[in-house]
This record gives sequence, structure tokens and C-alpha cells, in this order.
Amino acid sequence: MLVIGGLQKLTLIDFPGKIACTVFLSGCNFRCPWCYSKELVLPQNIAMQPKIPEKQFFDFLKTREELLAGVVVCGGEPTTHKDLPQFIKKIKKMNFLVKLDTNGSNPRALRGLLKDHLLDYVAMDIKQNQKYNEATGTKVNLGKIKESVELIKNSGIDYEFRTTMVPQIHTKEDIAEIVRWIAPAKKYYLQNFLPEKTIDPAFEEMRPYPPEYLLEIQKAVAPFFEVCEVR
Repeated sequence: MLVIGGLQKLTLIDFPGKIACTVFLSGCNFRCPWCYSKELVLPQNIAMQPKIPEKQFFDFLKTREELLAGVVVCGGEPTTHKDLPQFIKKIKKMNFLVKLDTNGSNPRALRGLLKDHLLDYVAMDIKQNQKYNEATGTKVNLGKIKESVELIKNSGIDYEFRTTMVPQIHTKEDIAEIVRWIAPAKKYYLQNFLPEKTIDPAFEEMRPYPPEYLLEIQKAVAPFFEVCEVR
């Protein structure tokens, strides 16, 4: 059953160029130690998080048909939900554009959504290159991650890849390896780590990289993308 764990009623930044809302689906197959959304990831935290009934969400959308252009569907990891296609179909029937945020671990689900023209924009988090298990706190099928990258690049819709830079997890060399793998591509964003309410409490004491370090990397890799920025 699809579980809605949160709703941001207005966002001007999460869906590029669109006024949108963001719906957060509970549940994730990754356990990234630096993740600051454990209320959407860890079962014990999900159980304590207030749920939003699906009807309440769609009733909200009806009141925003003239105000919002799109809906961002994120998590957790949305593709862990078997009911995701039906959920997005309901959103599309209301004439909203849909952006999906995903970790790319379920290319089968992603392929189905793209085939049925249910997505208008995809943002995929690239956690690492070869060290995916360390970065995600679980065993990852890297072949599926790479399959999702190619699906997105060849989808014909707008998309972006992004990496959250975490000390002890990512170095400049790691980003260079990621770029060699995913480039050329439309958009690639570097995001700085936020040390707050992380899944692994040790990361709450970790200092993020200086902004200058991310800008240095961005300048080095920018030629491989149409757009490459630090967020």
C-alpha cells in the first residue's frame, strides 16, 4: 500500500521552472548513513510519522488546479511502491506535470513509467561509482543503477543527475569517476551534505565540505554537461 508521509504544499525550486508541490512517499530500500529523512526511511520512524490519506492529497490537488503546474514525487524511494503508476496516473489526469526523484535502483519500474508517458522530469541521485554499498548502507545491484542512468538519458524528457558530497564518503576523485561514467549528460548538480538528524548519528557531528571545494570540483567537471552547478 502506498504511504504518504509528507506534503510540501508549495515549492519554487524542486521542479525546475515550475510552481509545484512535493509529495513524500514513505519507505526506502537504501540506508544512506548521512540521510536526513529517516522519518521516511526507517520502519520505526515511519510508524511514528503522521500519514496523509490519499484522498486528502487529491482533495488538496483539486484546490490547486489553477495555481500549481506540477507535482514532485519523492521519498524515501517512490519506486518501492507497486501502486506508484496508478498514483501518478491520477495526478496526470488532473493535468499536472510530474517530476520523479529516484535513487535509480528499480529500472523496471522506471521503464514502465517512461513507457506510459507518466513522467515529465526525472532527478536521479548518483551515490557513488563503485563504492555503492558503502555509500548506501546496503548491498546494491550496480548494474540496475547504470541501467537507470541510460534509461533516463535516452528518455527524451528533461532530467538531472545529482550527488550529495559527504566527507568520508566522497572525494574529488570519486566525483571524477562518476562523471566518467554518466557523461555526457544534460544536467549534473553537486549538493553539500547537511549534518542534521542523520540515519547514522555519527554524521551529525561531521562538518560539511567548504563551499569552495565543491566549486572547485564543479569547474573541473562542468565541460562534460550542458548544465553543471553547485546547489
